[in-house]
Amino acid sequence: QVQLVESGGGLVQAGGSLRLSCAASARTFNVYAMGWFRQAPGKEREFVAAISASGGVTRYADSVKGRFTISRDNAKNTEYLQMNSLNPEDTAVYSCAVKYSSGTAVPQLRTYVPRVAYEYNAWGQGTQVTVSS
Repeated sequence: QVQLVESGGGLVQAGGSLRLSCAASARTFNVYAMGWFRQAPGKEREFVAAISASGGVTRYADSVKGRFTISRDNAKNTEYLQMNSLNPEDTAVYSCAVKYSSGTAVPQLRTYVPRVAYEYNAWGQGTQVTVSS
């Protein structure tokens, strides 16, 4: 089973930046899409960004497009979320997610970048991001 460890959350003033990291322990698994979701108090969990297995395809929520950048380092099985121009509406618990499989890799999943939570089968513990006004 893949385990994810997140880091990088914290408190920042509006207009500031933070970088989240998520390291996956996945030596014997095939790791496909990696993504980030967030959940603010009293709100549903929402998609933030995702990246394909090769890193060549990315998707973003409209609310973060142009401000957030997702990337990954496959040698380290780690994904990153660079968050710039943060505003108080970005305050939430951010969770990383990974879609993976065991056994033979599935080639068609290498470009698959889902935006829905149920497509991911490993989740991080969540890290708090708080943006003060």
